[in-house]
Amino acid sequence: MLSEYLPVVIQLLIAIGFAAFVLIVTHILGPKRYDPIKHDTYECGVDYYGNAQRKFAIKFYIISVLFVLFDVEVIFLYPWAINLVDLGWQGFWGMFVFLGILTFAILFAWKKGALEWE
Repeated sequence: MLSEYLPVVIQLLIAIGFAAFVLIVTHILGPKRYDPIKHDTYECGVDYYGNAQRKFAIKFYIISVLFVLFDVEVIFLYPWAINLVDLGWQGFWGMFVFLGILTFAILFAWKKGALEWE
């Protein structure tokens, strides 16, 4: 049984060996000069100014978390659609309960103003 995993182990060892080889070679052959401009902060060509610990609006984070949450939930629709025949009516109505909860959640977030971009 363990012999079935031998190709996977060999591929893993080759990948780790290649990554280590590339890192070592670039460290040995790469330039060793220190350049303060190269190590400076770069943000789209704009010079930095002020303190980096200024306050941001929480709306950006709420919208991004909601996007990730609903994006991951929608991923469940594809395997459900593929296996719909095998799941039968119980799977059909179970997914509609899931979609109902998902719809309620997005309507709740919309009503609370979490999706408003100001």
